[in-house]
Amino acid sequence: MVLEVTLIDVLPGRDGDFLEAYRLARPLIAGADGCRSVRVKRGTEASTRFLLLVEWDSIEAHEQNFRRTERFAQWRASIATTLAQPPLAEYFTDVIPDDARPHPDHDFFAA
Repeated sequence: MVLEVTLIDVLPGRDGDFLEAYRLARPLIAGADGCRSVRVKRGTEASTRFLLLVEWDSIEAHEQNFRRTERFAQWRASIATTLAQPPLAEYFTDVIPDDARPHPDHDFFAA
């Protein structure tokens, strides 16, 4: 599994338009083969900054089943007029297997 993290900055005053476009276009991503989950988060310090978090079976699943399809073109077109700059996307993988994760109450930064 890979996590695609996309940083999206929208134009001032267009955050509502972006969220509506996301709501309508979300099924384009979620319906792609190999997509496990899709969610969006809003920045707390910059209300026009969003993170799109998409879990894929693999990078190949994302590329073949979404990026190179009409679904991606439709998704991109739906949000294009709200973007302040091109989104920045990167893939991430877990470094600790799920069964080896520390207890959620563990304070990683405690002395």
